[in-house]
Amino acid sequence: MDLFERFITLWVVIDPIGTIPVFIAVTAGMAASDRRKTALLATAVSIGVLLFFLMLGQILIDALGISLLSFQVAGGIVLFLFALTMIFGDSKPESDKRSVKGEESEQDNAPSPAIFPLAVPSLASPGAMLAIVMLTDNAQFGVSDQAITGVVMAAVMAIACLFMMLADPIIRVIGNSGAAIVSRVMGMILASVAADTVLSAFIEIIRTGSL
Repeated sequence: MDLFERFITLWVVIDPIGTIPVFIAVTAGMAASDRRKTALLATAVSIGVLLFFLMLGQILIDALGISLLSFQVAGGIVLFLFALTMIFGDSKPESDKRSVKGEESEQDNAPSPAIFPLAVPSLASPGAMLAIVMLTDNAQFGVSDQAITGVVMAAVMAIACLFMMLADPIIRVIGNSGAAIVSRVMGMILASVAADTVLSAFIEIIRTGSL
């Protein structure tokens, strides 16, 4: 997988544009300095979560004795289902903002909005965690390739942080409907990536004759 494919895959599952309306919803009423701190904290936490999966995801798979090709098939299916929710279900702006509204009555005991819902599940989504593990498969990628994936992930997160900093002017331009459209287009791209992942695993199984 080349650099561009990694970037597109991580861009789709992290979805920086889809996070903008969520950021606006959870930081409404905050001072500008607090909004910047929230954006930076959410970015730092989400990078930490994905780095955990980057470094230890493979170890967990090996410890459980799971075949890498089996994980690739399962991962591709899960990513495909995740993509379907982006295409046919509520987009990230719609679903995550509703989650925020559902938590409004429990704000006193709720975690920082930078942690939930911004860092998890908006940025470090289940799809992003799974994609990181698949992009750092020890059987397919060396240490240098895994490091490149980490850099690409950090770059996408930096862009997401920048978008949060510029949330107000961006959402005025594209609107919530525009963000929802972008989310669905990203879902189509992710579905294609997931299908390619599953097909590649099946081809390898047929070629080798085993898992």
